[in-house]
Amino acid sequence: MNAVLELAEKAWRGEPVPEYHRGEPARAGLAEVAEGIGMWPGFGNAFCIRAERGPVLFDTGSAPSAEALHAAVRGYDGRPLRFAVYSHGHIDHVSGVGPFDAEADAAGRPRPVVVAHEAVAARFDRYVRTAGYNEVINRRQFGSSELRWPRSYRYPDQTYRDSMELHLGDAALRLFHAKGETDDHTWAYLPERRTLLTGDLFIWVAPNAGNPQKVQRHPAEWAAALRTMAGTGAEVLLPGHGLPIVGADRVRTALNETAEFLESLVEQTLALMNAGARLDEAVHAVRPPAHLADRPYLQPVYDEPEFVVRNVWRLYGGWYDGDPAHLKPAPADRLAAALAELCGGASALSARARAAAEQGDLRLAGHLAELAVQAAPDDAGAHGARAEINLARVAEERSTMAKGVFRWAAAESRAALSGGDTVEELQRLSGTAFKIGL
Repeated sequence: MNAVLELAEKAWRGEPVPEYHRGEPARAGLAEVAEGIGMWPGFGNAFCIRAERGPVLFDTGSAPSAEALHAAVRGYDGRPLRFAVYSHGHIDHVSGVGPFDAEADAAGRPRPVVVAHEAVAARFDRYVRTAGYNEVINRRQFGSSELRWPRSYRYPDQTYRDSMELHLGDAALRLFHAKGETDDHTWAYLPERRTLLTGDLFIWVAPNAGNPQKVQRHPAEWAAALRTMAGTGAEVLLPGHGLPIVGADRVRTALNETAEFLESLVEQTLALMNAGARLDEAVHAVRPPAHLADRPYLQPVYDEPEFVVRNVWRLYGGWYDGDPAHLKPAPADRLAAALAELCGGASALSARARAAAEQGDLRLAGHLAELAVQAAPDDAGAHGARAEINLARVAEERSTMAKGVFRWAAAESRAALSGGDTVEELQRLSGTAFKIGL
């Protein structure tokens, strides 16, 4: 058994495993994880399928790893790459085709055919229009001061709407569209090899169905896709992130339980919406099924359930949260100034925020510290409290998304105190800036 499959076995048992895409498995290149399928264990996984008509890539990884991926694929199968399939348009899955194109151009032969769902092109168009915004939110989300959002993309050559089949000679790669983390998602099945390639419909953590800084997710459709995949009878699951799952029972269990996780959040939220509840009530009342709490592939270490609740609300009910004061609110600084006046100034708000934090109520402390800074944006004491409280929240939270937002807020206030730059403060807070595979 190779290193990747050994780690996969440990992960299934719930044992801690190293970041496989940074350690020895990554340096070892492609690891064969199923019949004729090599896994490139990057930040976003890529899989090379050996087939009679030439090798096929399912996902192509991130730009920094493109040359290394190319070398690994050429070592695994020296023939020209025939197809590259994008599971969806996120940049850690679509940024590795360049070296294969360049190789084909230099040899005077056709480039590999890039295949994707028809909505991927529209995503790339949107990314170009919102490049600055995506740079800001991804720096904030991942705590990276160095991230640069790409301005150009390798668009697909061939697209499909509902399903299609790539004929590989000795095998067929069946592609299916599903909404989930994105609206342009493709999952694939190799029936001859009983192998399922899920893309980011399965990522070994709680589903990324609620990201607070990104566009709409589709948790009900996501759950339906997971149920469909569970019905294939696949014996191997190859995910967009994380490690393989080997064994038909394990594959079916992981997919069905992830579907149940999402279905429960959706149904609980809709029940409260139908009863006339406000969003605030739903956020604090809805919980995932307790019997799934210990599953290693459902831990809230990237996204988290209360963010999914908000996305369900947005999908079915729009942005109004049920609080009439939020429909046409006063500017935040005016509200904060009025509250500060009532309680004795921004310093009183800051003191109360610190007291709440000391009592362990970091949610309340966060509100009060934010109000203090909004009421008095030049007040050093208010910024000091805001920085301290948000750093305490970073330490308490599990999810990448929550940590990123709170770390950024702390960096903003530290920059206000030092007269420096938020990005520089973020780098100091992060130690060595966290580099993601984009």
